[in-house]
This record gives sequence, structure tokens and C-alpha cells, in this order.
Amino acid sequence: MDRRSITFVIGLVIVYFFVNQWFSSKNPPPQPTQPHKKTVVVQEEIATPRESISIPVIPASEGAEEFYVIQNEYQQVVFSNIGGAIAEINLPFHSKENTKSVVRPIRLDRLFLEDYSINAHFPAFSYSINDGSGIKKMDARQMGGYYPLLRRTIFNPKDRASSRSPVKHYALKVISENGEMEPKKYSVKRLEKDLIEFELNDQDRKINKVFRFPKNGDEAPYCLEVSVKVDGDARGLWLTGGVPEVELISDSPAPSMTLRTLKKNQKASIDQISLPKDCAISTSIYPDWVCSSNGFFVLILDPLSEIPAGYHACKIPGAQDPTRLTLVDPDYNPYPADKYPGYEFHLPLRAQTTLLRYYAGPLEGDILKRVDQTYSDPETGYNPGYIGALSFHGWFSFISEPFAKFLFLLMNFFYLVTSSWGVSIILLTLALRVMLYPLNAWSIKSTMKMQEIAPRVSAIQEKHKKDPKRAQQEVMNMYREKGVNPLSGCFPLLIQLPFLIGMFDLLKSTFELRGATFIPGWIDNLTAPDVLFSWNYPIFFFGTDFHLLPFLLGGVMWAQQRFSSATPKDKSQMTDQQKQQKMMGSIMTIVFTVMFYHFPSGLNIYWLSSMALGILQQWFMTKRTQKNKNVIV
Repeated sequence: MDRRSITFVIGLVIVYFFVNQWFSSKNPPPQPTQPHKKTVVVQEEIATPRESISIPVIPASEGAEEFYVIQNEYQQVVFSNIGGAIAEINLPFHSKENTKSVVRPIRLDRLFLEDYSINAHFPAFSYSINDGSGIKKMDARQMGGYYPLLRRTIFNPKDRASSRSPVKHYALKVISENGEMEPKKYSVKRLEKDLIEFELNDQDRKINKVFRFPKNGDEAPYCLEVSVKVDGDARGLWLTGGVPEVELISDSPAPSMTLRTLKKNQKASIDQISLPKDCAISTSIYPDWVCSSNGFFVLILDPLSEIPAGYHACKIPGAQDPTRLTLVDPDYNPYPADKYPGYEFHLPLRAQTTLLRYYAGPLEGDILKRVDQTYSDPETGYNPGYIGALSFHGWFSFISEPFAKFLFLLMNFFYLVTSSWGVSIILLTLALRVMLYPLNAWSIKSTMKMQEIAPRVSAIQEKHKKDPKRAQQEVMNMYREKGVNPLSGCFPLLIQLPFLIGMFDLLKSTFELRGATFIPGWIDNLTAPDVLFSWNYPIFFFGTDFHLLPFLLGGVMWAQQRFSSATPKDKSQMTDQQKQQKMMGSIMTIVFTVMFYHFPSGLNIYWLSSMALGILQQWFMTKRTQKNKNVIV
């Protein structure tokens, strides 16, 4: 290793250290166990009846389930009188009419609108709403235009509910351990444009629930402020967090459950818990907030009042509350319900007024930071810390997280310049290649030296094939004579691993790339595989879609193998080592093509661009080496 390479490696280690320290310092400050007093006062306004409101009470009906809607530019929240809970949360798509939303439609949304339109109505049922001029009963439901964040009722072609969403899995529903609370119907006390109030008068208890949007919705998008008051027997009562709809990342679901707690030193700890096999029960932990995510969207349930210790983390069998994916190609059933269970949290209640905040929206950094800033208080140090739901988790998170954040800053800068996430990925790849140029050059030089002495190595091995130890000693002597280290070509790759892992995490799950189009009609979602064309009958491994990018990647990788190897065209003149290298190169090309076939198109674009730039660097260095040799001669 020459001095320049050593200096570069040392510099890279120093940069890594400061990058890690810089992003680690961005963690939220220590949190108090209780919310700031001002926040509580704002929340208490929810439960205060307004004497000026003259809307009549809507009693609990003895008949069918009834639905009520409050909505703004960010959410359409559908409530049921059964449980006084949330049956649907529908997020409007970004459009010319609604520029505030950050949610883009993806291929699945378009598929439902075209082929399964009966399930593309929002809300799913007729509903009541107050548009500011009074309560109106609405039979007409909007066709499309929304993303269903919660799992909801699935209809068959005859407009009948073939799979009714279980009411016990509605969000923010009060349930009991013996199940007696599930069928309870609530009366509607108030229905305003941005607020709804429910009430239940039972034999053992009285429950009052109030939901409303924040007064300044733009400062706290995708949030609901909630009050749950229990008078009477509160033993065994829990509040549900809701079951997110399934999102596919690399053609696989990505559910996660995250818990934030406060330690004795008031420092916040965010942990991803293992997905339960049934219902995991904790009785000693005091959650600061809990969240259930599907990879791109999250449900955060944040109690602002003191609640009893403990939580439930429950698995919901897919057949019990199926995802909308089960409707796709029902003749072939590519998405069986049992393969896609749901997961939700339950938090305990007590006989008091419990104030909560409920974030139901995208895992988008700028929005989460805006919500944190809105509800934080510098005087007390209170900060919700919802940005922690976006943190990376896993064995390599200590490596991937700082580099993924650093790479996202670069990619976001390129997006501001180009207004294209696809072009930004290519420019980011170019920037990464430039930053790692010395390491790549080192690796290429080492490979070229190995290829240069390969015939002599083969000659020594052939000469001493009956004495392997002598052959190995002679080869090592020649390596020392020529200044070649056979492992030096691998070391630069290990140095690049933090960047590669960070890039993988970044492109696999960045919300900004979800639904982002690069080439319309082919690459319409950078977080999903590209689709050149489709067919109906599923084929093993390929499914019903043909992805072209992995084959282009395989072709470029094959070309790179041929370009970087100095093997003779006549196969009879190839040494055994050269034949083995050629075979391994062909195998790796096939392996990478298969491995990347179901990867997001953004990852394929990155790897394709990286290999193309690698070929360019290899060509440049080869030409320069040959020129230097000619000059010496």
C-alpha cells in the first residue's frame, strides 16, 4: 500500500468518525416523562363542550354500523359508531388540487382503480360529514385519489363486503380483555368540520372520546389530537393503535414495531421490538410512544397523560384482517392472506382523562421534523422525537445510518438541482465514485499487477506441481519482488462497505423515492422493481412482471468482467487460474442478475451506474498505464 493510499484510508476513517458523531448529535434532547404543561392545556380544550354548538346528539343506532368523516388536506379520517373508533385513514394523493400532500400513487393504486374499482371508493361506505354548514348524509363516495393507510373492508364484485374489517382492530378503539367492549355502540355528541365527539353510557362505566385536527394543520400534518375519558371501572381496558396496510419493499412486506422509552437519566431510547408470534405482553415498561410501520408509513400512538405500565404487541392473522393485496389476481392468489399478517400495539387505560397524540402518515423526514418542532418546548426540553421512528435498525445500523443520512443529503441536493430522483441517484453514484476514486484506483492497479504476473505464477505452479509447498514459496517470493499483495484488491472493497450498505438502506426505504417516476411507463416507482410489461399467468421466480433493469445490470457486469480480465482470446492458451476466474465471473453475473431481479429500480440504477463508471475508470487507467509504458520504452 503506497503512502497516498494510506493517507486516504486514514482520512476516510476520520471522516467516518465525524460523520457518525455529527449525526448522532442530531438525536432529540433528553425528554421529560410528562408532557409540557402548555401541551396538556391545548389538549384539554378537546374535551371541553362548546355551548355555542347546537348540533343535535346522534344517538347510538340499533341497526347497521354508521360512519362519520372529518377531513383536511392531509387526512380523511373515517369513524365508526361501533367503538367510537377509526375505521379508515385515507391519505390524499399529491395533485394540482392538493399540493400539500407528499403521498404519490403507485402501480398498485392504479391497478385497483382500473381492475378492482369497487375497492377504490373512499370512504368505503356511506357517511355523515359536517362541511361547516351542518351535518350531511353522503351516499356518493370518491373514486380513487387516496391511499388507504389502515386495512379496511374488502368488497367482492357484487358490492358486498366479502371480508369485513374486524371492529376490534379499528384504531383508537377501547377494548377489554374479556371482549365485552367490541360490539359497543357510541353516540355522537358533536360532529364539526374538524372535530368529532363520542360517548358511551354503559352499566359499569362511561366513556367520552374526542378527536380533532390540530388548529394549525400545516404545522402538524397527519396528526390527530385525542382525549379518552373513562369514568367508572377501567380495569382491563386498552386502546388500540391500528393495523397498517401492507407495503412491499423488494417485493416483500416490511412491518416493524418500534417503542420509545425514557431512561432514568431522561435520555430517550428507541428500540425495534421483535415481531410477535401471537400477542407479546409487557407489564413493567412505561412507553413514551409506540409505533407500527409498514416501511413507508407509520402509526404513532403517543400518550401525553400518565398511563399504567405495560403494552401489548399483537400479531393479527392475515386471514382475520386481510390486506387489499389479496384481491390482486384472485385466480392465481399471488398474495395469500396468511402470508401478510398485521401488527398493532395496545396501550392500557385508567379511570381518568387520557390525552394522546396520533400521527398517521408518511415516514418522511421533513414532515416528522416539522411535527417535532411544532410540539416541542425549549423551556422544558420537551420534544416528541417522532423523527426517531425513521431511524435505521438492525445489525449494521451503526454503519449504515450515518452514511445513509450523509448520502441522502447529497441526493437531496442533486434533486433540488435536477428535479428528478432518478437523475439524482446517477449523480450521487458519480459523486460516490469520485470520493472513492483512490480506493478504486488502488484496487484496479492491484488487479492489473496480478494479471501481469499471472503467466509467471502459472509457470511456477506448473514447474513445481509435485511440490506445492515449494511452488507456494516461489510465488510468494515473486509477489514480494514485484510488490504485489494478492489481498490488496479486496481491501478497498471492505473500506467501501459502509457506503454500499448505507446506499442500500437509503434507496430501499426512502419515502421520497416512493412513487417517484424516472422513465414513465417503465420506471414509475424507484422503490419498486421496474415493469417493462406484464402478463396474467404467474411464472416461477418472474411472477407476472418482466423487470428489464436487472438484465441490463447483468449485461454490464458481464462486459466489465471481460473488459477487466486480460485473458487470451484463444481458450487453449488460458491458464487454469484464468479459466477459473472467467467461470467465476460468469457465475457472479448470473447471481447478481437473479439477486437484483426483485430489488427496487433505484438500487438497480445505482448499481448499473456504478459498474458503468467502473468500466470507464478501468479503461482510463489502462490507457494511462499503456501510455506510461510506451514513454518508458
